[in-house]
Amino acid sequence: MINQMSKQTLSIVINTKNSQTTIVRTLQSVRQVADEIVVVDMQSSDQTVELAKRYTDRIFSYPDVGYVEPARNFAVSKAKSDWILVIDADEEISTGLRNFLFELKENKLPDHLKADCYFLPRQNVIFGKWIEKTGWWPDFQLRLFASGRVEWLEQIHSIPMTTGKTIELPARDQYALIHHNYQTVDQFVDRLNRYTHIEANQGGKVTSPQILNDYLEEMLRRLFAQKGIDEGIHGLALSLLQSNYPLLSGLKKWQNNGFKPSKGEQLQVIKTLKKFQSDLNYWIADWHVRHSHGAIKIGWKLRRKFKI
Repeated sequence: MINQMSKQTLSIVINTKNSQTTIVRTLQSVRQVADEIVVVDMQSSDQTVELAKRYTDRIFSYPDVGYVEPARNFAVSKAKSDWILVIDADEEISTGLRNFLFELKENKLPDHLKADCYFLPRQNVIFGKWIEKTGWWPDFQLRLFASGRVEWLEQIHSIPMTTGKTIELPARDQYALIHHNYQTVDQFVDRLNRYTHIEANQGGKVTSPQILNDYLEEMLRRLFAQKGIDEGIHGLALSLLQSNYPLLSGLKKWQNNGFKPSKGEQLQVIKTLKKFQSDLNYWIADWHVRHSHGAIKIGWKLRRKFKI
């Protein structure tokens, strides 16, 4: 573990791409706690770089490959401090997280919070609302670590590799990154299209039952298991939109394989739909169990048990 006796320094690492509407808020949130700010821009065509120059001269350029992981490793390599906080250009740190970072630098953390790598809880603000369900909270992200302790693989949405003691900070507001995520449905769809295009181009074959199953399972997971239904139209919208990720990814893989027709998959498709019908019955009954009382609740428990 990093030396906990002397004061430590902190680098803020930010990757940017056409981030002029958000980058100032991000930089303002970290400027007090940062010993240096490293910005790696992926060929922005707006005023991102000019705005960043008001806060740092540690600005580098990196080719835009459509996703951040390769540029992130490059950006981390430019940091010179003992500790590194990676933050996206549409994020900011909360007041509580800023205080935690000051305590980290001053070696004033309690023993149970000392580590080499930290997963931070992240508050996602989507369509104007902090999303607390639908799988979006606490949305732990590995963003804070001692120098040399983390490396990202270069595949899209890859899980970073760590060395040393790694912990999750408590899922509380005081430790949160604040992510000003999708502001419009168009933004969601645009990114969905871009990411599924990249993932599909990484190869693989799919079948129609697999595509259908992945789509339906993602929808049920978001809407019921992760309680998106309890967040009203926000939860419903995100459950439906996110279930389109595996759907589009699978269909684009099919496209890349030449739209080859399938044979003998009809029965598997029917089985998949029957399983969905049974699972949907279970989750509808489960919702009623959580919202009913007395004899009515007992009835719904029976329906949940038998998926009817």
